[in-house]
Amino acid sequence: MYGFISSVAVAAALCLASSALAFDNSRSDNLAVYYGQNSYGATHSDTANWQKALSTYCQDDSIDAFPLAFLHVFFASGGLPSINMANTCNTNDNPVFPGTELPNCSFMAADIQACQAKGKIITLSLGGATGAASFSSDAQAQQFADTIWNLFLGGSSSTRPFGNAVLDGIDLDIEGGGSTGFAAFVNRLRTHTNSASKKYYVTAAPQCPFPDAFLGAVLNAVAFDAVYVQFYNNFCGLTNFNNPNAWNFAQWDNWAKTVSPNRNVKIYIGAPAAPTAAGSGYVDPATLASIAVQTRNQFSSFGGIMLWDASQAFANNRFDRAIKNAIRTSGSGGGTTAPPPPPPTTTTTTRPATTPPATTPQPTTTVGTGSCAGVASWVSNIAYIGGSQVVFNGHLWTAKWWSQADTPGGAAGVWTDNGACSSFAGAHANVSQSLAISHVSSLLSHSVVTAAPKAQGKSSGPAAPQSPAISHVSALPHFPSTAASELQAKPAGPAAVVQTSAQTDATGSPRTVNSRVFRH
Repeated sequence: MYGFISSVAVAAALCLASSALAFDNSRSDNLAVYYGQNSYGATHSDTANWQKALSTYCQDDSIDAFPLAFLHVFFASGGLPSINMANTCNTNDNPVFPGTELPNCSFMAADIQACQAKGKIITLSLGGATGAASFSSDAQAQQFADTIWNLFLGGSSSTRPFGNAVLDGIDLDIEGGGSTGFAAFVNRLRTHTNSASKKYYVTAAPQCPFPDAFLGAVLNAVAFDAVYVQFYNNFCGLTNFNNPNAWNFAQWDNWAKTVSPNRNVKIYIGAPAAPTAAGSGYVDPATLASIAVQTRNQFSSFGGIMLWDASQAFANNRFDRAIKNAIRTSGSGGGTTAPPPPPPTTTTTTRPATTPPATTPQPTTTVGTGSCAGVASWVSNIAYIGGSQVVFNGHLWTAKWWSQADTPGGAAGVWTDNGACSSFAGAHANVSQSLAISHVSSLLSHSVVTAAPKAQGKSSGPAAPQSPAISHVSALPHFPSTAASELQAKPAGPAAVVQTSAQTDATGSPRTVNSRVFRH
C-alpha cells in the first residue's frame, strides 16, 4: 500500500513539474534551435564539437523548441519518406525498415522524451535546402499528412522512426519546388491534431524576402503557430538591420496581423548561430540581442529567436545561452524556470517602423573578366540566391540577393556584372547543379549533409560511405547538395570542408561524417 501511494505521489509530482515547464507559444522570448544536421561538422574538422545526442542540448533552460532536421524526401522506397540527421541517424549508419529508406532512429526516443519532460517541444522539419519535398496534388498531400501523423505524431504504425516518442508538431522548411498541396497537407494534419488531447504545433521557415517564393501562398492560406523567418543569406538579413530599405520585419508583422489566418501567429528572427553557419547574415550575440529587444518593443508579433543550428551554437561559446539570457522576460512558461537575468548592456536607439521599399536598392556593379566555365546560363523561371552565378549575353553575373525573373543587367539591379567571359561552357550546364556548386555558403544553412555512397538529387557522391546531414544555411531555396569534389572545386563564402573522419555516435558506435551538405 505504501508503495502504491508513493508511486501515485511521484506521478503527481511529475505531472506538476511537467505543467510548470510547459512550452508557451504566446511568449516573446522563446528560442528555437534546429538540431540534426551537424552544421559545425560540415566546416570544421575538430570532432569534439560535432553534433552530439539531442539530450545534450536540453540540459538547461536556454532552448525551448527543437525542430529536427530533416525529413528531406517525401516519397522514397515503399512509398514512405526518408529522414537524414547527419551523424545522429541516417540510412548509411542505421538500419532501415524493410523495403524502405526510412531509418530506424528509435534509440532517439529516450532523448526526445527527456527533452519534452523539461518543457521543450520537439518537432520534425520537412524539406531543407536540398530536399525532395513536393506534392503533385492536394490528394497526395492529404495522404502524406496521414502518413506523418502515423509515423511521427499521435497515430500508430509499425514503422515509427522514433519508436514510442510522439513529436510535438511539424515545421515546413520548403525551399524548392512549388506550393502545390502544402495548404491541403496542413489542413489535413490539423484534422488529426485538433481532435487530440495533446497540443501540436505547425511552423514554417521561409526566407526573409517577402512574400516567400515557395511558402508565401501557403502562409496566406492556412494557420501556422509560428514562423521562423530566415533573416540571413539575403539582402533583408540581420546585417542590414539599420537599412530601412532592406530590413523587413515590419512586412512580416503586418502579414501576421492582417493576412495570416491565425492573427496570433508568432514571428521569429532566424539567425546563424556562428559565422560558418550561413553564407551571410551572422551578427554577434550582443548585436542580435539588441535587434531582438528593439523588434520586440516595436512589433507585438515577435515570438523570439530561431538559430541554425545547435552544433554551431554550442561550439560558438554557447551562442544560444547568450541570446536566451538577453531576451528572457519575467513570468513562467516558454520552457524556462530560472529568474530573468539583467537586460543586455548593449543598446541601440530604436528605429521607427519603416515602409517596405517599392523597389530594390541598386547594387554597385563591378565589371571585370570572369571565367564562365561550368556556369549555367540564366533562366527566367529559376530562383537564384545571393552569390549565384550565371552566364547572360556573354558575361558572367553574380546575384546580390534572392531573385527570380530579374534579368541580369536589368532595372532591378539584382546582378553584378563580372565582365565578359574569358572561357565559356555554360550553355549546357545543369542549372540546379551550378547553383549548388557556386553557392556552398548558401547551402550551409538549412541543408542536409548526406553521406550516401550514391548521391541524392542531381549529383553523385564520393565512393566512400558517409553519414548524411541537412542544414539551414542557404540563401537559396534548399537545393540538392553537390558531390564533395564539386563543393571543393568552386567554394563560396565559408569553406565547405567535407568530413570523412570517423566519429562515435550517440550510442558509442563508430560512424563517418557528412560528405554532402543539406542546408537550411
